[in-house]
Amino acid sequence: MQKSIQVFNSLATDIDTIFEFYDLAIEHQKKVSPKQWQGFDRELVKQEIAEGRQYKILVDGTVAAIFAVTYNDPQIWLGKDHEKAVYIHRIVTHPAFRGYGFVNIIVDWAKEHSQEKPLDYIRMDTWADNEKLLSHYTNCGFEHVGKIKIAADSGLPKHYEGITLNLFEIRLRN
Repeated sequence: MQKSIQVFNSLATDIDTIFEFYDLAIEHQKKVSPKQWQGFDRELVKQEIAEGRQYKILVDGTVAAIFAVTYNDPQIWLGKDHEKAVYIHRIVTHPAFRGYGFVNIIVDWAKEHSQEKPLDYIRMDTWADNEKLLSHYTNCGFEHVGKIKIAADSGLPKHYEGITLNLFEIRLRN
């Protein structure tokens, strides 16, 4: 039977679900990696929701995954931050929905989104020592375009301090 999969903006009423997903992701990270997210500021997520930058993916009406976007990312993308791009962050899939290919669904959403808001790139990052995600993201159409070491005083969440990230992008226009 065909599943209905849709991407919608998260609502203020989704805040507890979003943080439940973050907790599930941190628990998973503890099992598979020496690095974990350190939690997120509730006010930041509320602001993302208010600005229409926090999303949920529904499968047959059930929240199956979440992600956030921004349109600038100066601490990570440095000299490229002025380019028209959507930066995808904090993709979390509920364990019951792993294997649905949500990164590909997000890429398709971002390509469609780029028609409304003329964008030249879809970009994302992940920890540089996560070979599994590097392979997964390149299989989803992203090009690995480099690495960056994040300074301890970058202003990013604590789990970014002093780490190296892989950078990925999909070029949409020349």
